[in-house]
Amino acid sequence: MKNFDYFEMRIPPKTQYIGIVRLTISGLASRIGLTYDDIEDLKIATSEAVTNAIQHAYGDEIEDKDEVVIGCALYKDKLEIMVADYGRSFEFEEVKKKVGPYNENTEVEFIREGGLGLFLIESLMDELKVLNENGVTVFMTKYVSREQVNAHEETDVF
Repeated sequence: MKNFDYFEMRIPPKTQYIGIVRLTISGLASRIGLTYDDIEDLKIATSEAVTNAIQHAYGDEIEDKDEVVIGCALYKDKLEIMVADYGRSFEFEEVKKKVGPYNENTEVEFIREGGLGLFLIESLMDELKVLNENGVTVFMTKYVSREQVNAHEETDVF
């Protein structure tokens, strides 16, 4: 028996579907007991990842077969989100170098244009991994702090 529930969406690479992704992520995150602030962080990070996939992988050259895949694995103590495209790939470390140095003390107004999405995703999530094979796949993880879950809340996802 697997120790997580898996949910997947496949959307056309068009920005009008990002709102649906945000609502879905919000519902799944609240199901496992994430706080309001963590849910908002998840929605922002996921929106940025999907937007990056749409803009950088497909641009204006969208074909009928193109799609962005959003996969969510719900565990008792975390939510893992995968955003994958099959368009043009990029080298994460190279993009990061072009964006410029930043850390949690960097002021947002000093981040170069185009780097805010990566900054947000990295700063809002507990873990971030990027795979550059046949497109780009972004893995994001947000952990549940159990002391924040009310005793009467229903959080079983299995």
